[in-house]
Amino acid sequence: MKILEKIERKDVWLFVAQLLLLSLIVLSPGLINFFTTHDLGLSWGALVVSAYWLMPMVIVYLVNFYVLVPVLYFRRKRFLFIAFNVLLVMACNYRILLADISEIPDKWKVGYSAFIMISLLINVMAIVSAMSIRYMMRQQERKQQEVEAELAWLKNQINPHFLFNTLNNISCLAQIDGDETQEAIMQLSDLLRYAMYETNKPKVPISGELEFMKNYIELMKLRCNEMTRVNYQFTVNNNKEIAPLLFISLIENAFKHGMNSNAPASIDISLTEEDHMLIFTCDNSNNPKPTKDRSGSGIGLENTHRRLDLLYAGRYQWEQAITPDNIYHVKITLSL
Repeated sequence: MKILEKIERKDVWLFVAQLLLLSLIVLSPGLINFFTTHDLGLSWGALVVSAYWLMPMVIVYLVNFYVLVPVLYFRRKRFLFIAFNVLLVMACNYRILLADISEIPDKWKVGYSAFIMISLLINVMAIVSAMSIRYMMRQQERKQQEVEAELAWLKNQINPHFLFNTLNNISCLAQIDGDETQEAIMQLSDLLRYAMYETNKPKVPISGELEFMKNYIELMKLRCNEMTRVNYQFTVNNNKEIAPLLFISLIENAFKHGMNSNAPASIDISLTEEDHMLIFTCDNSNNPKPTKDRSGSGIGLENTHRRLDLLYAGRYQWEQAITPDNIYHVKITLSL
């Protein structure tokens, strides 16, 4: 039962695809004969002969692909791998290997010897094919695992950022308004619950992301004074899915550099949908922090860039600029 639980749908489709391809190879002589001669008897004879001589190759390939290569070759048991293959090839081709060559006319012996060599070579090619395909699949799986590990690391770098910022906000609020502090703690609890338990999948419903961003913006607004104007607008179809926590670093960056306690400032955030394109825009007053202020250290924007490269390669556009009126502008256009 445990083995069956580990079998994924893609494994079943791979087995079916290989079985269909191998069946086509075995059946092709009979099919070609039928379409050229329309003689069912001759076609059946050709089919029987091809099945008789090609079935060993099919068995050798499948045993290597599903057993010998992953169990022995990849585990560096090369001697056992060679020994089992020798026994397997001999067992599958015993009819031609043990045939009494003395009963074959002399004029056919050379041809028969060549036929044996070709049959064995086909079996060797089946082994090499199984090894090659398995190797490419293994490399692809390793690459996928590396990408998933990097994505997990990048996403985990995001969580401490928003936690640090929101705790700072609540700390400041606690000195002013106890009731609002309690409400802010509840909002933080919702944020943490979502970040810890709802974002462990490659994609999440965009409705959850919108709620998360709204709560985060509301918490960040607690640190803004009357001189900082904050606007946000989300108009997106809720049945979409997106990578989790994709825009939060940009929102963090907007509040970090957009707030100003001594001069008017603005933060404008929007997420809209147009023709199957998701458009995230963030405009904030450009108020660079002093060099000694290392909160965030710019890692959030780098992480966002990298996550987009890994998750939406070739399907996104990034605009980043400082406008003449000193507004820091970021726009991401994403194809879902």
